[in-house]
Amino acid sequence: MPRTAAPPRTADLQARPYKPGDKVVAVVDLPGVPEGTTGRIAVADGLTWRRYWVRFDNGEMLGHVDQHALVRARDWDAFRHARELERAEAERAAETSAEADTDAGGATAVAAGGATVNGVAVPAHLLARSKAARERLGA
Repeated sequence: MPRTAAPPRTADLQARPYKPGDKVVAVVDLPGVPEGTTGRIAVADGLTWRRYWVRFDNGEMLGHVDQHALVRARDWDAFRHARELERAEAERAAETSAEADTDAGGATAVAAGGATVNGVAVPAHLLARSKAARERLGA
């Protein structure tokens, strides 16, 4: 049975350094350059923080463009697809996490004699401490 490879991640598509002359696409809006604009690398700088001078097809030339603001032109469609998959995955994870926190937090606090306020579990010992302080202050 043939094994299918997992789709590439956005970080994988942006991992390799670019060289002068490489054709790239802006993956975010840059000053004077909308997302999706193609261009060519003019100068590559940096060892640990890779940045580039890029001549874009709309006539703009920008310096110090971060590696993560660009993707190779041939990988542009795969990058957009991977970005949408990652966005959907992050939304699902956030929803699952929020539901689990609400369910677990409320059940734990109530079982221990506490309460849940706005989805946040308040332990019983803190409620008792607050009650004692209010009585002490006569409130």
